[in-house]
Amino acid sequence: MKRQLFFFLAVGTAAAFTHMSVVVLLVEAFGWHAAVCNILAFCVAFCVSFNGHARFTFPQPPEQRAEACRRFIIIALTAFTLNQLAYTYALTLFGPRLYLPILFVVLLCVAVFTFTMSRFWAFALRKQTA
Repeated sequence: MKRQLFFFLAVGTAAAFTHMSVVVLLVEAFGWHAAVCNILAFCVAFCVSFNGHARFTFPQPPEQRAEACRRFIIIALTAFTLNQLAYTYALTLFGPRLYLPILFVVLLCVAVFTFTMSRFWAFALRKQTA
């Protein structure tokens, strides 16, 4: 469990940093609305997150990665929906100038859900039948 938490935090930090970096890049370089940038950033961060978790946090044999990916997509989309709803609401409440601290708090809040569902469902190894 300690190993899983360590790698979950490491991979999650890398994915969150990727997510936040993409948002900052698109907002600052192109002037796009932060909520739109959040959608694109999610797609990029998903790749970092799944690959890191499938290899390090919840190691998967290659033959089970496709199933784990399908399950993780469901978890990630649910988490993203919660993320996007909370992020959009908070941006409306506090204003777009605080887009980055708001995103940071929202990403932290969704992490608990993601860990629990990943550990007990998406990456739960199934015994292979011969």
